[in-house]
Amino acid sequence: MIAKSYIFVPGDSEKKLSKAQDLGADAIILCLEDAVAEANKPKARAMAKAYLTEHQGNSNAQLWVRVNPFSSPHILEDLVQIMAGKPYGVFLPKPSNGGDFKTLDNYLTVLEVQNDITPGTTKIMSVTESCIGTIHQGEFATASPRLSGMCWGAEDMSADLGASDNKDENGNYFLVHQINRANCLVVCNAGNMQAVDGICSDYKNEAMLRDECKKARAEGFTGKIAIHPSQIAVINEMFSPSEEEISYARRVIQAFADAPDQAGTVGLDGKMLDFPHLKRAKRLLNLAGAE
Repeated sequence: MIAKSYIFVPGDSEKKLSKAQDLGADAIILCLEDAVAEANKPKARAMAKAYLTEHQGNSNAQLWVRVNPFSSPHILEDLVQIMAGKPYGVFLPKPSNGGDFKTLDNYLTVLEVQNDITPGTTKIMSVTESCIGTIHQGEFATASPRLSGMCWGAEDMSADLGASDNKDENGNYFLVHQINRANCLVVCNAGNMQAVDGICSDYKNEAMLRDECKKARAEGFTGKIAIHPSQIAVINEMFSPSEEEISYARRVIQAFADAPDQAGTVGLDGKMLDFPHLKRAKRLLNLAGAE
């Protein structure tokens, strides 16, 4: 089933790690990068590995680990440590080009063999949040079969741009971030990956979160990053198709199945439907886990 809600948990916070399984998120991302001070990197690795080992096979959520980027001196040690805990996937921040994913894929293959993990099963997820990564984003779609999802980020991107803010006076993201977000959606669907929407930074504003989720789902995103536990339930709700939507999707699929000679168009409820409607119906059932 596709994960709708993702939340980062600092790898060096015993308190937050102890509560992670009860948050209700579909995916937990143990963070070794931005959420962890430089001096605490070794501690975070050890704690993340212990958490993965403890919850192997009994986690309420997918267990990912956000490692440090290739531009740091930490990524190899991160991978060596956490792969012993058999994570669901590795979250790679700040990729520069498709080669980063190919290199990570190779590292993971070696470490999977070393840790008795079926080669190729550890997933990769990433976020486009740098100027160089945005330039090469089109390469990501075919960089590695492990790459299963991507999201976009405006905070690190703003810093990379040297910008003092990332939104205008009306609260709308500047055009550069809108383009980055749109590219993320296009690249993900070109590469048969999950497109995950970025954060709603005003975590106390539920109305804003609901509006962002509604628009993101309408555009084609199938999940969203939460920055606070209070956002998880809303994200799960907003990205879950209703029973009415599921029922209609099944009727669309059945209408095409019943059509003579594999017709390219069918009639349903007084409307003419073609193959894009069929594709949309199948994707909705996949999102709902109701195929």
